[in-house]
Amino acid sequence: MVKSQIHAGGRGKGKFKELPADAKGGVRLAFTKDDVERHAKEMLGNTLVTHQTGPAGRQVNRLYIEDGADIARELYLSLLVNRETGRVAFVVSTEGGMDIEEVAEHTPEKIITLNIDPDAGVTDADSRAISDALKLDGQARTDMLALAPVLYRAFTEKDMSMLEINPLIVMENERLRVLDAKVSFDGNALFRHDDVRALRDLTEEDDKEIEASKHDLAYIALDGEIGCMVNGAGLAMATMDIIKLYGAEPANFLDVGGGASKEKVTAAFKIITADKNVKGILVNIFGGIMRCDVIAEGVVAAVKEVGLKVPLVVRLEGTNVERGKRILDESGLDITSADDLDDAAKKIVKAVRG
Repeated sequence: MVKSQIHAGGRGKGKFKELPADAKGGVRLAFTKDDVERHAKEMLGNTLVTHQTGPAGRQVNRLYIEDGADIARELYLSLLVNRETGRVAFVVSTEGGMDIEEVAEHTPEKIITLNIDPDAGVTDADSRAISDALKLDGQARTDMLALAPVLYRAFTEKDMSMLEINPLIVMENERLRVLDAKVSFDGNALFRHDDVRALRDLTEEDDKEIEASKHDLAYIALDGEIGCMVNGAGLAMATMDIIKLYGAEPANFLDVGGGASKEKVTAAFKIITADKNVKGILVNIFGGIMRCDVIAEGVVAAVKEVGLKVPLVVRLEGTNVERGKRILDESGLDITSADDLDDAAKKIVKAVRG
C-alpha cells in the first residue's frame, strides 16, 4: 500500500489536481516495485483534494509504504473523551473502511460507544463488550482482550485527544491487525512528551498558525474575508456566528486569551493582516481579566507598525473600557467603534460587502 501523508481524511477517495479525473486517489494498492515507484511519482509534489482539505487541497510531501494484508473484515475503532460522561470511550463499528463517514451520517445505530471507568481501566468485561459490538470470536476475540487495554494505556499515558483506527482488520488467519491509525494529542500536554513534539510536521500547517503558536495564540485559519480578534473561545465562536448571520464569512478563529499583553495583541493583529483573503477586521473584546486599554494600545501599535489597508471595527466592553475607547479615538487612525457585538458585526459586514 502506498499512502499519501497529509493532515486530512478521505485520502483514498481524494483526487489529485494535476492528474486526470479518473486517476486513483491518495491511497493505492501496489503489487510490484514498479507499481510503487509509479504511484510515488504521481503522488509526491502533487496536490491532493479531499472532502476535508477544501478545494485548495494539500501538497503531498511524504508517503507511507506498508505491506499489504489479507483482509477478511474491516472494522472501526477509536478512543476519545466522551464529554457527556467525562470518561474515555471506545467508539466501535463493524462498518470500518473508507465509508465510515457515511455510516455515521446515514446509519448511526451501527456505531456503538462504550465508556471506561477511569478507576478500573479496561477490564476483561470491557474487552468482551467491545468484542461483542464488533462481532469478534475465536482468535480475533482473544486478540482484542490483549489489544484494548494497550490502546487505553497509550491514550491516557500519552495525553491523546483521539486515537482512531480505521480500519482495524480481521485477517484471513483470524488475527486482528491495527492497519491504519490517526492520532491527535492534547497540545496543552505536549510539554510532557518530547518524543511526540519532535514529530510535528510544519509543512502540514498554515504559516499563520505556526506564527500564532510562537506567541501562544489560539488561531485557526478559515476561508472567509473578515478577520477576527477576540478574547475567549466562546466569545470567538459567537463572533464568527454573528458574522455569518449577517451574510459574511470569518477568515479565522483567533483567541488572544484572558491576559494578553500589548505585544501579544500586536502579534495577533499582524497575523490577521498577513492573510491576503482578509477584507476587513473585527476586534471584539470583553474585558474581565483582559483590560480594554491594553487591547487598544496593542491595536494602535499594530496598525502603526503594519499599516491598515482594510476596514477595522473595534468593540470594547468591560475593564477600563472608556480609557480603551479614548486611546482609539485619539490615535488619529481610521478605526470604527461599535456599541455592542450586533452593531460591530453589522458595521464590518457592511464595510466589506456594502
